[in-house]
Amino acid sequence: MTSTSKKSSPSSRWFKVLLVLIIGSAIFLGLGMGLFLAETINVKNIENFTEFTPALPTKVLDINGNLITEFSAEEKREIISLQDVPPHLIQAVLAREDPDFYHHHGFSIKAIMRALVGQIIGKNLGGGSTITQQLAGTLYADRSERTIMRKLRELWWALQLERRYTKNEILELYLNKMYMGAGTYGVEAASKFYFGHSVRDITLAEAAILVIQLSSPARYNPLDNPNIARDRQKAVLDKMVSLGYVTKEEAERSFNEYWDNYDYTRVSTSAYFSRSDKAPWFSEYVRRQLEQMLYGSMDIYKDGFVVHTTLDLNFQAVADRQMALGLANANEEFKKTQSTRLTTAENLYIPIVQLLSLAFGIDEINSAGEAQVENRVMGRYSERVNPVIDVLALMFNVQELKPLTNTAYAQLKAMAEKNTVEGALITIENETGYIKALVGGSKYDQSNQLIRAVQAKVMPGSSFKPLYYSAAIDTRKITPATLIYDAPIVFYNEDGTPYLPQNYKGNWYGPVLVWRALALSLNVPSLKILDTIGFDAAIDRAALLLGITDPKEKARVFPRVYPLGLGIIGVSPLQMARAFAVFANQGREVTPIAIRAVEDRNGKVILDPEKELRLQQKRRGSATQLISPQNAYIMTSLLRKTVESGTLSYRTARGTKFTYTDSSGKRYTIPVAAKTGTTQNWADVWVVGYSPYYSTAVWFGFDKPGNSLGVTQTGESIAGPVWVEYMRAIHEGLPMKEFVRPSTGIVEVTVCTRSGLLPTSNCTDGLVTLPFLEGTQPTQYCDLHENLTSQRQWGLETLREDTIHLENSGILDQLRMPELNLDLLPPTPSNSSENSENSGESTPADGNISP
Repeated sequence: MTSTSKKSSPSSRWFKVLLVLIIGSAIFLGLGMGLFLAETINVKNIENFTEFTPALPTKVLDINGNLITEFSAEEKREIISLQDVPPHLIQAVLAREDPDFYHHHGFSIKAIMRALVGQIIGKNLGGGSTITQQLAGTLYADRSERTIMRKLRELWWALQLERRYTKNEILELYLNKMYMGAGTYGVEAASKFYFGHSVRDITLAEAAILVIQLSSPARYNPLDNPNIARDRQKAVLDKMVSLGYVTKEEAERSFNEYWDNYDYTRVSTSAYFSRSDKAPWFSEYVRRQLEQMLYGSMDIYKDGFVVHTTLDLNFQAVADRQMALGLANANEEFKKTQSTRLTTAENLYIPIVQLLSLAFGIDEINSAGEAQVENRVMGRYSERVNPVIDVLALMFNVQELKPLTNTAYAQLKAMAEKNTVEGALITIENETGYIKALVGGSKYDQSNQLIRAVQAKVMPGSSFKPLYYSAAIDTRKITPATLIYDAPIVFYNEDGTPYLPQNYKGNWYGPVLVWRALALSLNVPSLKILDTIGFDAAIDRAALLLGITDPKEKARVFPRVYPLGLGIIGVSPLQMARAFAVFANQGREVTPIAIRAVEDRNGKVILDPEKELRLQQKRRGSATQLISPQNAYIMTSLLRKTVESGTLSYRTARGTKFTYTDSSGKRYTIPVAAKTGTTQNWADVWVVGYSPYYSTAVWFGFDKPGNSLGVTQTGESIAGPVWVEYMRAIHEGLPMKEFVRPSTGIVEVTVCTRSGLLPTSNCTDGLVTLPFLEGTQPTQYCDLHENLTSQRQWGLETLREDTIHLENSGILDQLRMPELNLDLLPPTPSNSSENSENSGESTPADGNISP
């Protein structure tokens, strides 16, 4: 009895499935007929039913209403006649989508039942929609809608299509209309995008790849998900074999040829890598934001939106020109540095090493020299031998040689990426957060779409210092006139590991005031400030200014080690521009925005991001005041010193490059404030700065770590010229504007440039006027200059305090302690104004060089 029961269980299950199908079909048909009659009563008499809403391009406009670009599906749809489509592509479409296409009348009961069974048993047995239904849904229904009404509309239109057109006409329209991924519509545009050639030349394996894009182009994109696409492609080929369209041998040969020659180094791109575009990096940034805003509801490629953005094409033209010059210069200097290194290594060091290995029989040393030669040979092999192998493989059908060339090409491309200097620039309007210009890298094309200005996470170097200097000012323990000694010292991280920072070129400046330490980007004084305020205060303030609010992200971004003070975190140029804009905006939060509003094809506003942002800011009220206006003003005063007498004084001619003449002939100088940055091993260089109008961040470096721009390449020398010339140009014609000075809470005091105390008649080395939080200004008079002996004694005592730390560390012998000449350190202004020394080209360009 038990045995019989077990044997009959499979038929029992199928009986239940059949019963469910019958009952479900009856309910579906009964309900469907009622809905069908109600839905179609208003459309059955439409004569020109095939007229549908035409596709219109989305226009992207700048702040002045000028056209930046268009997102248009038609740019990536190319019509092709069915007679020009290879038979194996048509067969692949039929095998994958609708094997009974030429035998049904718009819908397939067999396909519908198969899909229902699949739903019941939890397996994918294929879709229920025919090719005609898919086309009808694309033309006349919203295919993102998952309702019975949509299916009924789709079915009704499919029946009308079958009545009006022949099967071949329907198939031709289908092949030209359907979305194929990456912004391409139709098989011709898709073939050119994925394979680089017309669909007329498509192979059997390529046809299978193309067909699977119809169901889920995001999932089966061979550029993004080659392994998933490969499995699905194989399934299509197997189905074609089972239907007798191709032989098993033909399918396997085409499949293997495709993957043997597959370029794993190619990356997926967005749809419009070849569109006419006056600001491609910004347009791509807007496109991504727009797709997120409209996800699943509308199509930016054919619904005819008008996107009002914040970009100013006048600014963008200057940014493009200056960045192109900067990138050309940086790459030229980098190549010179690389050439010098290789020549020195090959002509001097390698022969010496090989000689030593022969003399002393140390084979390991000689192997290192041979490895270097192998690397050189590999490069020559990739450039010279690969093309020959390609020809031989083609002539003699020796496909095993192809993987060699593919591997070599991948290595060569990776080497090129590592050895190419990239860059980014972004400008934000201080009061509004408008992104006025954006450059995301060198030439924008299929293989270069990383928007570095917003996506790259690179080390800011010394340009990070002002973020925690701001926190130090608020502790009231540190003021612009606080005296700190710049000399070798060891810092101990929380885990007990020692850290010994150095300055650029190994120079030490002895006793310096805080304002001057920041202007010259000195490392030890900055880390002493970090040590004084603590990691918590420094990290909290930096995160606040950078817009990092998530506690987990904050913990991940900011390591609690002393190199943090020299900018060893990963941030984007957009984040840095935003942080500095807070200083310019009197301490108020600045939220970058690119899209102001979006209108539909009828001129109705359907998205208003700027309005939403302003309402949100209004609701937050005082919470948008990130730091006090007094703190922001002091930081601006400190950063102006970088331009007037610090690391940017040479490039800006002490700020005079921002002098203009108005229509009446009156000359005026717009104030600017900035900070340079150079990371360890000269891998990344920055200038971040602002005027009362705009904040701009400029970065140069590498996409992949492990390279150096060169020991003479710093933020001042590479990013400096770009930042200065760009900012000078975009302020041309703007009226004079000063940074806003708070009416209360700020006291400006003139102090001695040596001691930072109130001056006496003995303070002949120079004076400087600095801002202080009220109550933190110096009250004591300077006694440093009473006699030379006390001056020397004061300097040596200060140095001795720092040296004690080194002696206790046990690593004093590792340092080369300079003999400080207190008569010369630090250089000081020759007049009694707030202007400092003429730093000129000899001024250290940046101090952020960690050991």
